[in-house]
Amino acid sequence: MSTTQPLGRTPASAPLRVRDQAREAAALIAFSAATACGLALALLLLTHLGSQG
Repeated sequence: MSTTQPLGRTPASAPLRVRDQAREAAALIAFSAATACGLALALLLLTHLGSQG
């Protein structure tokens, strides 16, 4: 478990609110979904180009 503080946050600052945590989780989910779709499309393109040759 890491004991370092996230960038831009000090030990004296208030903890994140639930809505802020939910917003960060939604952003992470969207990023992960976009990355997975992009990689899947890239692999599909590579296999399609490979089967033509």
